[in-house]
Amino acid sequence: MPRTATPILVAATLALGLPVAASAQSWSDQPVDPAADHPQVPVAYEDGGRYYTDDDIPTYNVAEDGTVDWLTFSGFRRYHSECHVCHGPDGEGSTYAPKIKNSAVNMDYYDFYDVVVNGRANGNSVMPHFGDNQNVMCYLDDIYVYLKARGMDAVPRGRPAQKEAKSDMIQEAENACMG
Repeated sequence: MPRTATPILVAATLALGLPVAASAQSWSDQPVDPAADHPQVPVAYEDGGRYYTDDDIPTYNVAEDGTVDWLTFSGFRRYHSECHVCHGPDGEGSTYAPKIKNSAVNMDYYDFYDVVVNGRANGNSVMPHFGDNQNVMCYLDDIYVYLKARGMDAVPRGRPAQKEAKSDMIQEAENACMG
């Protein structure tokens, strides 16, 4: 049974997150040069169909023929079922919320995770929290990896045409998370 956070823990988390939230508004606006060195992007190793950087951060893998890893494909699907309503198709933004494809490259993975889980308010702009939404939380790495691939222009707009098969390890993790 999941535990709920104590009010003191929530207050401490919010207090620590305020400086991050104040500076985070520009992450989506910061340009990304796909040709530049981005240490948070290259694949260092693969584990059960999941790809990681040297720092153990999830990342995408796109084969020479354009085949994307399962998490990137799944992230496309999950993003478009939960996130695109506000942030626009393919992470490109809308009049309602900023583009977020660059945020997955410019923002620290753990900051990205924190904003999705806890939400954020900046003036009249509010990112709601999704920490209790299984359709987001069970696939947050997928969404992050997809947006990182979009931010680096590694995948074009639209549904990826080719994908790797879902590994047994990914299926087991999904089953465990979704119950």
